This record gives sequence, structure tokens and C-alpha cells, in this order.
Amino acid sequence: MKNYKIAVIPGDGAGPEMVREGVKVLKAAAVKFGFSLNFTELNYGGDRYLQTGEVLPADAIENLKQYQAIFLGAIGHPDVKPGILEQGILLYIRFALDQYINLRPVKLYPGIDTPLKDKGPEEIDFVVVRENTEGLYAGSGGFLRKGTPYEVAVQESVNTRMGVERCLRYAFEYCRQRNQRKKLTLCGKTNVLTYAFDLWERAFHEVGEEYPDIQKDYAHVDAICMWMVKNPEDFDVIVTDNMFGDIITDLGAMIQGGMGIAAGGNINPAGTSMFEPIGGSAPKYTGTNSINPLASICAGGMMLDHLGEREAAAAIEKAVMTACAKDIKSLSAGKMGYNTDEVGDLIVNYLTTSS
Repeated sequence: MKNYKIAVIPGDGAGPEMVREGVKVLKAAAVKFGFSLNFTELNYGGDRYLQTGEVLPADAIENLKQYQAIFLGAIGHPDVKPGILEQGILLYIRFALDQYINLRPVKLYPGIDTPLKDKGPEEIDFVVVRENTEGLYAGSGGFLRKGTPYEVAVQESVNTRMGVERCLRYAFEYCRQRNQRKKLTLCGKTNVLTYAFDLWERAFHEVGEEYPDIQKDYAHVDAICMWMVKNPEDFDVIVTDNMFGDIITDLGAMIQGGMGIAAGGNINPAGTSMFEPIGGSAPKYTGTNSINPLASICAGGMMLDHLGEREAAAAIEKAVMTACAKDIKSLSAGKMGYNTDEVGDLIVNYLTTSS
């Protein structure tokens, strides 16, 4: 029997409640499909920071390297200044563990409403591959004369050939394995960001020569946003840099029904990867047993798929789709028609009783 070591970071706000239901479903999947998950819960988040003044312990990264994957709840505490936890935990883990791919499926399930008129599940089904450790998020830059009327703030986008190429190669391979439209679209801004996206575009076409079976396409980021709203069916896989990826994946979450269903992975193909719901910690719902756990459950499914347990991952997605089509009234907290734990039980029931 295969055994996987999973680090669990419940995080802040309603994160622990979402994680609880995700773990419940993962345990049920492990039993049904014959593998073992060994969970270790780690106290990284706002409460720990407020108690100790330390965002992460000194040995956090070396400790996390011992696990095959990290299952994350949510980061963000109302009593901690914005940016401290996000940079000190989320970004730090992504960079330190070289999780250079952010993977975001954008898929509308039957029974879920989309704000797009006359669009349904057959039109909204694509994936965004976002470079996750470079670009504007690399933290290159600084201040000059800070706090004076002559202040200067510089933030530089760092794009290396190595970083761009490995992201593109992952996207081409993913597009090939996804085996749907086999179309990869580069999202950039070559008409204005003439250095960074000159590199991206040249590498895209050079690497693309190794993938003659993949149709190659390009669009400016503003056009991508327009076409995601007007004709989302045009997309199969989109690849882009860190900042543009951050923006268009939130738009993607809205067209697939909202943050309550959106999950993502921070991938190191050769190391420890991290999976999480896209929405925030929703502190106002803490302890109310009303938060929607579906995004966390879907993140768990993505984690199993990454670990190679594809049958179990597909069964979790099927169970979520069934619940959305038959039972869940809304993705909004408190309006689902079920409490948080009842949604988890519902998914477990569909998972364990399906053939």
C-alpha cells in the first residue's frame, strides 16, 4: 500500500473548518482506493505570529521538505497587518520550495451559476499555468527617500530564461497530457513590456518547436480578460507570468462560479507541492460552521492527482459535481442549504457509494 506524508496547514479564520472537511474527504478516498495518507498538522498562521512574533519557525522549510505535499487552508488574520503572513508564509514557502508552477483549473460544474450569459459547463473548461517564483513577485526593487515628498518606489519584474522556459515546458506537457483542444495560449503584453515578454515570446516559440502537436496562440493580457468573458470556450491551456496569472485566475474563479469552488496547486514537479482553496480566510465566518468547503475539497482532489492517485482524484471531482448538480443551493457561505460539515459528509457519501 502506498503511503503519502502530507503536511496540513489549517491557517487562519475559517481555514481550519475548510481543511477539516477536505481531510475528511481525503481519508474516505484513501480507504476506498487503497492507499494511506499520513497527515501532520502544523501551526503556521496568524495566531502563532501574534503569540510568538515569528511568522515561521527557523526549521520550517527543511521540515516541509520531508512531505510529499502540503494541504493548506487559508492565510490572513484580521489582527495582523496585510502582507506579513502572505509574504512570510505563502510566498516564502512557494519560493523556498521552488514551487515554480501555479496550476489553476477553471471549470464550471453543472448546477453552478456563472455570471456569463448563455455559457455553460461545455464552454468553461480551461487551465491557467502561471509562473510562480519570478516576475514582479520576486521582490526586486526598493525605496529611495522613503517618506519624503521626493520618494521613489521601484519594483522590478525578474524573468530568467531558465524560469520562463521551465514554466513553458510544463505548460506544453500539461496541454499534451490534458489532450483536449491541444491549444496553448501565451498571455503577455509584448507591445508595452517589450523586454520581459520578448523573452517569453521567443522562448514560447522555441520550446514550442518540440511540440508540433500543440497549437500555439498568443494574446495580450487585456484581450485575454475580454475573451475569457466573451468566449471562454476559445481557451484550453493559458500560460503566463506571475502577475498576469494572479489577475486572470481570479477572473477565472468568478466565471466558474466563485471563490467557493476554485482550487489551485503550487507545484514543484520534483519536490514538495502545496494545494489550497483560492479564497481567503473569511474571518467573519470563523467557527460558524457555515463556510463553503468545496474549494478545499477540490484542492485535495488536485493533490491526489498530483501524487498519481488519479482514480481517487477523479472520484472526488465526480462527487463534487454530483453534489453541485443535485444538492448545493449556492456557493456562498450560509446559503448552501447545508452546514460546512454536512457538505463534507455529502461529498463522502457520493464518493463512497459511487461505482
